Amino acid sequence: MGKLVEGVWHDVWYDTKSSDGRFIREDAGFRDWIDNRPDAKFSPEAGRYHLYVSLACPWAHRTLIFRELKQLQDIIDVTIVCPDMLHDGWKFGIPEPLFGHTKLHQIYTQAKPDYSGRVTVPVLWDKKLQTIVSNESSEIIRMFNRAFNELTDNHVDYYPDALRNVIDEWNDYIYPNINNGVYRCGFATTQEAYEEAYESLFEALDKVDAHLAHNRYLAGSSITEADWRLFTTLIRFDSVYVGHFKCNKKRIADYPNLNGYLKELYQVPGVKETTDFYHIKRHYYFSHTSINPTQVVPVGPELDLKSPHGRDNF
Repeated sequence: MGKLVEGVWHDVWYDTKSSDGRFIREDAGFRDWIDNRPDAKFSPEAGRYHLYVSLACPWAHRTLIFRELKQLQDIIDVTIVCPDMLHDGWKFGIPEPLFGHTKLHQIYTQAKPDYSGRVTVPVLWDKKLQTIVSNESSEIIRMFNRAFNELTDNHVDYYPDALRNVIDEWNDYIYPNINNGVYRCGFATTQEAYEEAYESLFEALDKVDAHLAHNRYLAGSSITEADWRLFTTLIRFDSVYVGHFKCNKKRIADYPNLNGYLKELYQVPGVKETTDFYHIKRHYYFSHTSINPTQVVPVGPELDLKSPHGRDNF
């Protein structure tokens, strides 16, 4: 995991020394928006946008799920990076289709030659204006949720007006403690920082599990954005975070309500097709050599995701 400094690539890991061993995630550098306003810089058009993702990354996985659920496959095309992220950062197995670049950081400098910051996925590219619209996953999924409704037959709203407050409350709680919490455990470089993240992670998982004992989904009786944002962490938990990131107090399989909830979301039509456990395990165990210097990728665990989820009775 490297970064660009004024357009020049540097192979540098996160600086945890200046934060007492704590991992601090950098904010996204591109934060524009696609909408339907007449004067919008980025308007919804079929074939205009290209999505760069990793199948391993939970943040990118969110966007693939929304692209699938909102039936945007023929409207927004996609390029997938290799699972291995080493000294050159994210790379393409074959040159990507728009410019023939072989490294993701070249897409960033294509948009902004003097860009400084981490090079992350997802990236939403505008082929018309030749620039990056956004590399913030939480905002990309909201664009996918509503901006392209007039171009598809799918108007399911995963961020409905009536539930926005409760969705936002769950997002604000789950992001630091669970979504980013597993990284705060795995990338911590002091015992104190690790244990601090570990405690908040499992306190949050316990809270969500208790909530799901009486609620089918986070915001009530329908699936919302908050569920999909949590799902992409949960689906990686037992395969990667338990061992690789030392999040080993419990597996998701050990939580009676979270386990069934995870199965139900995985079994939503189209979601399984966005989930690639080879990429997931290969990326984390092979790329993070400071954590796993042998680069040996575990064969297991065996996951039971296709059996009845038992959530129908809510």
